[in-house]
Amino acid sequence: MGFTPDGTERLARARADLRMGVPVVVAGAGVMVAAETLNADRLALMLGLDACMAITDWRAATLKVAAYDGDVARIAMPRDADAGWVRGLADPAGDLRNPMKGPLQGLRDGPADLARAAVALCKSSRLLPAAVIASVDDAAGFAARHGLTVVDGAAARATDLSPLQSIVSARLPLSVSEAGRLHVFRPADGGEEHYAVEIGQPDRNAPVLARLHSACFTGDLLGSLKCDCGPQLRAALGRMGQEGHGILLYLNQEGRGIGLANKMRAYALQDQGFDTVEANHRLGFHDDERDFRIGAAILRQMGFAAVRLLTNNPAKIARMQASGIAVVERVPLAVGENAHNHAYLATKAAKSGHLL
Repeated sequence: MGFTPDGTERLARARADLRMGVPVVVAGAGVMVAAETLNADRLALMLGLDACMAITDWRAATLKVAAYDGDVARIAMPRDADAGWVRGLADPAGDLRNPMKGPLQGLRDGPADLARAAVALCKSSRLLPAAVIASVDDAAGFAARHGLTVVDGAAARATDLSPLQSIVSARLPLSVSEAGRLHVFRPADGGEEHYAVEIGQPDRNAPVLARLHSACFTGDLLGSLKCDCGPQLRAALGRMGQEGHGILLYLNQEGRGIGLANKMRAYALQDQGFDTVEANHRLGFHDDERDFRIGAAILRQMGFAAVRLLTNNPAKIARMQASGIAVVERVPLAVGENAHNHAYLATKAAKSGHLL
């Protein structure tokens, strides 16, 4: 390999570029820039390349524009489009103030590979899933002339789990148990690190009491009343402390995998009257963008093959079992309901199948 970045390293570089508003070239297809970080100067350059917008089918449904490509939609851009026009299509914050954003023309001619790669890259960068894209005849030459990162489109769209490396573990006495230990795992794709909190010395040959907990800054650290995450975290650790052993996986998949900024956008939409699932859809995301395979991979690396899973979410059980981890028991974890999150929990039960 030498000094040259490989495909995984170029994807990590591309995600950093997009978060700064720098365009990225998709090999053999064209150039893209995230709608969220696009500035006026680069927008003018993109319009000169006959650019269009790429959004998800969920966002297209909100905008009432046809998604001819199925999972994504390409929208024609007027020659006088400004950053406000782009942001209005990408971000639903102003939808109720400005519901008429048209007329919008969905494009159907030609391949949608560039659009799919662009949306996938925006998602993995924890940005709004929308981009301005333009085809170019010589993508490699274009990238070389402008010093842009080149990524493979298929790699950008791939859903393979990035390998996880165990970085370090150390003794960590906790209030629930002095026999605590923290393990840190780092994905090869440059993504966020994930953690395993080990209580006691669980038998690797027996089902371990386990919890897959997705990071929640607002609930875990600030004590937010809008969710039940903080109470679930503390109750799970408390249960493990009582039993004398357990594994709590703390996965950095904030906001069901959409990132903290997008989670706050969803909260703002909830204040407009949308429920948690509707808010995610209006932003352009699926109900849940998390990857529970990460938890299964960590458990396997730690030597566990079976769990007693602390969860109310059947999807976690199904994903664990599909990933080779046997779930011998579901241990309910119904805690933390209050007047502020009652509707949120009801929506999780009604629309996401949570057992509450």
